Amino acid sequence: MSDDVAIGGLDTPVGHLSVAVTRDGLAAVGWGRRPGSGRVAVVDDAPRLAPVLAQLAEYFAGRRQSFDVPIDWRHVPGSASAAVLHTLHDTVGYGSSITYGGLADRSGTGVPARAIGGIMGANPIPIVVPCHRVLASDGLGGYSGGSGGNGLEVKRWLLTLEGVLPPTFDWSPAGLTA
Repeated sequence: MSDDVAIGGLDTPVGHLSVAVTRDGLAAVGWGRRPGSGRVAVVDDAPRLAPVLAQLAEYFAGRRQSFDVPIDWRHVPGSASAAVLHTLHDTVGYGSSITYGGLADRSGTGVPARAIGGIMGANPIPIVVPCHRVLASDGLGGYSGGSGGNGLEVKRWLLTLEGVLPPTFDWSPAGLTA
C-alpha cells in the first residue's frame, strides 16, 4: 500500500472535476482545479489516472452507466460512513434514487436518516459513489457538489442526465446554464 497519489482533472458539463488516485484506487473526486494532497506525496502518473478520467468522460457524455475503477476506501472517515457509502455504491444504480431514510435502513448501520445527509456531504468520491442519487422524502434534499454554491443545480443536472428527473426546457446535456 503506497501513500502517493496521482492528481488529474477533467472539464465536465457541471464544472472542472479533479481526481486523486492512489495505487489502490480512486480516493477523491472534487470540484475545482486540484484537490488538497495533505500529507501525501503527489506523483505524475498518467496511466494511473487514465481509466478514472476516461470513465468519468464517458459518464458525462451519456455513454457509461456504472464505474468499474477500483476505489480506495481508506480515505472515508469512520466505519459507519464507509458502510453507508458502500451500500450506496453497491445498491443504488444509474437511473435510480433512494431517500435518506431508505439508505439508512438499507445500510443496516443504525445510522439515523437525519445523519445520512452529513455522510453524503462528506463523501470524498461523489459521482462514482453517487450521493446525488440520495433524496429527501419531500424533494431533492441538499448537495455539496459543484462550485460557487450551485450544488442543487449540479444534483438536478446529474439526475436529469440519468433519467431520474425529466429534462426542463432549459436543461442542456452540454452543461449548466450561466
